[in-house]
Amino acid sequence: MTKSIALFFTSLLCCFTGFSQLKIQHVLVENLSNPIGLDVAQPRFSWQLIADKRKNVTQTAYEILVYSAKGNVWKSGKVMSDSSVHVAYKGAPLQSGTRYTVELRAWDNTGKPSAWCEPAFFQTALFNPSDWKARWIAPGYTEDSVMRPSPYFRKEFAAKKKISSAVAYITAHGMYEAQINGKRVGDAYLTPGWTAYQKRIQYQAYDVTQMLQNGNNAIGVVLGSGWYRGIIGFTNSSNVYGKDIALLFQLDITYTDGSAESVVSDGSWKTATGAITYAEIYNGETIDARKEKKGWSAAGFNDTGWTPAKAVDYPMNVLVATYNEPVKKHEVFKPVKIFKTPKGEQVIDFGQNLVGWVVVKVKGKAGDKITLSHAEVLDKNGNVYLDNLRSAKAQNNYILKGGEKEIFEPHFTWQGFRYCQVEGYPGEITPENFEAVVLYSDMQPTGSFTTSNTMINQLQHNIKWGQLGNFLDVPTDCPQRDERLGWTGDAQAFSRTAAFNYRVDNFFAKWLKDLEADQQNGVVPFVIPNVLGAAISSAGWADVATIAPWNMYLAYGDKRLLANQYNSMKAYIESIRKTAKNDLWNTGFHFGDWLFYRPDDDNDGRAAVTDKYLIAQCFYANSTQLLINAAQVLGNTNDVTEYTALLQRIKSAFNQEYVTGNGRLVSGTQTAYVLALNFDMLPEDQRRQAAQRLADNVKSYGNHLTTGFLGTPYLCHVLTRFGFTDVAYKLLLQDTYPSWLYPVKMGATTIWERWDGQKPDSSFQTPGMNSFNHYAYGAIGDWMYRKMVGLDTYEDGVGYKHIKVQPHTGGGFTHASATLNTYYGTVSSGWKIEAGKMFMDVTIPANTTATIWLPAAGGQDITESGNPLSSELQVEGKEDGYVKVKIGSGEYHFAVNKPADAAISVNAADYAGKYKTGGGMVEMIEIVNENGKVVVKIFGNSGELEPVKDAKDTFSSADGSTVSFTRDADGRVIKIKINALGMTYEGVKQ
Repeated sequence: MTKSIALFFTSLLCCFTGFSQLKIQHVLVENLSNPIGLDVAQPRFSWQLIADKRKNVTQTAYEILVYSAKGNVWKSGKVMSDSSVHVAYKGAPLQSGTRYTVELRAWDNTGKPSAWCEPAFFQTALFNPSDWKARWIAPGYTEDSVMRPSPYFRKEFAAKKKISSAVAYITAHGMYEAQINGKRVGDAYLTPGWTAYQKRIQYQAYDVTQMLQNGNNAIGVVLGSGWYRGIIGFTNSSNVYGKDIALLFQLDITYTDGSAESVVSDGSWKTATGAITYAEIYNGETIDARKEKKGWSAAGFNDTGWTPAKAVDYPMNVLVATYNEPVKKHEVFKPVKIFKTPKGEQVIDFGQNLVGWVVVKVKGKAGDKITLSHAEVLDKNGNVYLDNLRSAKAQNNYILKGGEKEIFEPHFTWQGFRYCQVEGYPGEITPENFEAVVLYSDMQPTGSFTTSNTMINQLQHNIKWGQLGNFLDVPTDCPQRDERLGWTGDAQAFSRTAAFNYRVDNFFAKWLKDLEADQQNGVVPFVIPNVLGAAISSAGWADVATIAPWNMYLAYGDKRLLANQYNSMKAYIESIRKTAKNDLWNTGFHFGDWLFYRPDDDNDGRAAVTDKYLIAQCFYANSTQLLINAAQVLGNTNDVTEYTALLQRIKSAFNQEYVTGNGRLVSGTQTAYVLALNFDMLPEDQRRQAAQRLADNVKSYGNHLTTGFLGTPYLCHVLTRFGFTDVAYKLLLQDTYPSWLYPVKMGATTIWERWDGQKPDSSFQTPGMNSFNHYAYGAIGDWMYRKMVGLDTYEDGVGYKHIKVQPHTGGGFTHASATLNTYYGTVSSGWKIEAGKMFMDVTIPANTTATIWLPAAGGQDITESGNPLSSELQVEGKEDGYVKVKIGSGEYHFAVNKPADAAISVNAADYAGKYKTGGGMVEMIEIVNENGKVVVKIFGNSGELEPVKDAKDTFSSADGSTVSFTRDADGRVIKIKINALGMTYEGVKQ
């Protein structure tokens, strides 16, 4: 359906008046590009404004047109609004199984409209139960209850008219792969995905118009046990959701004459077994090519001997359309090395710990058997290490049919591995016959991060690959052993980092729906979907119910996601409130600060064991605060009032129970102070002292962290917030155990589960829990993006509508930069230190604004593109040693002439510490960071220091004394020199 003539001439006029300099691109529907199978009554539209190199471009109005083959369903008219993300459909009710086209345009702040965008489309799902004509079908034969070979289903039909369109709707109890006329349907894998099957089973919709032909057609579908009835969980249990595998298939065909028909799964289908003789997620897959039924999914295949399918009455009210991106194939790795181990094993090294499977090309005799075993690491002797897989076999087998060259590729399993041990391969193992195919949810890459430090760049690489390896439809803890579960603690810790690397809002939205489905009276299970029995809320794990929705709201500005999860968030808080006595959550099981570092010789009271109930109280407060935040966003004023009062009581109870009279925590660990400070548990007048204790604790461990899963994500954030950025950098750059860079130094290509999964002597931690692909500790990525480079979003403009750029330099880095593809466009920021100046390049997309924090004494020390700050750049003031500049969209190139002076007040902690003078009247000089100021203490007397203009690292005091500091090659302050009362004192930092 075309637009009206008036709209046509408006568009034509734009082409001749230069209005086309504003373009509309990247139109999304429910965050997806041209989705098929959308089960949303009011879908939302997002688009990007492209304004070339013009600055300060904003949208002032938009117009949206939605139409189907039958005509217009919504003409918004010109709407005065700057909204360009998540704009809701407000037209006539959408119809089931219908394709709609979307066109839109926008006006900028010059009053000029863009041209109409390239048409986008979406196709609705089956809205009503009555839209389903198909029936669930199961194999008509008696299954082998031990091996459970994959059942094959087929159906032939005739298309006697010219086809206009055809959509296939498919799901299964188990996993499925479908074919039409011998060709694979779609490029998704492990479908229909993993959900809380008892309440939610996803189906997928595919446009198969081009796959059909006039005349005879054939459908073929093969199933695997998958999560539904396969082995899953710790006890090698199967049939968690049911023992019967089943298929549901509906093909809706529309002909050019307007008529329609459906081909559906029913008792007329045929079933048999085939080449896939065994398939389990943990144990792998066996394919016997001798049992292959060539042409089984093509028309004309002789299915004599196949058994009629059995129609079964399984629930239809649990069916939901797929909302998130499916798992797909991505990168392909070729062998980087083929070698024989000391044990004589033939091994391929793919160079990257990845998740997916190995594809093999082979030619041999019928009955030859190839076995592929998978490992993440080699042991200290150079042999394949499999012990950490526990009971998972992670082994794929292929039995050749003989004759021509064959290709072996699994279907219903995956492995986490870098190394592949090959047994039984006929002939020489060569690189051209093996490749590792990577699988993960089809998330769009959004972030990039790079610095002047190659080890930190490798850390970012490891963080990204840890995410890719564990975001397979659900956020799993690990991808290789007999677990691979949606652990809630890991997911909440990493959720903000995940949103920098990839677009994960739909991924989390889907998973959070399963969380709500699996909640029991508000209690959140350890894993989602829950396969571990009765739900128990463990602090820091169950809090994913509040943390993940809020983090997604911050990252993407998705108010509907927040609204959809609000009842779940509230139910979780209420479940704690019911068990808390005197507002203290001090009952029940808690994992605590999981896998924290506990040194064997730490017996002097500084041990890293944090009281689990102290942790619980902190997370109780934080989740209550996040519920308050959500209530404010959604306008639930009564809840704001009620839970604000509750939060005050929770914090009061915390201070009475866990804080001593002089402000010390009863657990003096890094994690205790991190959580208390990050969640604002302490009165304001006690926070700086507590932060100093945290910094001192880090230093007492030789600048090593001792935090586990719950303390680690916030550790560097807290240090930076309270002026100890230098300590945060020391932690980041530490490369001995425990640290982020220790695994990097050991050759890791992903994040490890344990700080010392492999020890310096190449021996291993206990194999019972020692994954080498476990993303939780990769949560440091959030600090790297938001603090190091400084790329963040303000809460008054979530989703990067109002961008914050506040870099924190240090650690000897000479440059750091990041980009982030938001729904508005690409944001980028990068800084470098050169010739005593700081240079910062920033790109802000159209229809957004940004506040840039520049470390300078004043606006006079800042230039933009070589010129003094212009009137167009609004200086908002100074704060914490930064000059804040408000900018609109465009590219900016800032230079700060004297960043070192400005950094003195910002990084006062850089100078803090004790300096030993080496004898004489003064043995020790102490420099203290007090409220961001540099204070010197000698003989109990103290004085505040002021930076000396144009003199780096030089200060003076009110009595005329001067103090100067010396840095090493990495920029760390190491020495002090004081001139006072005609005497000179020199000291080395201890």
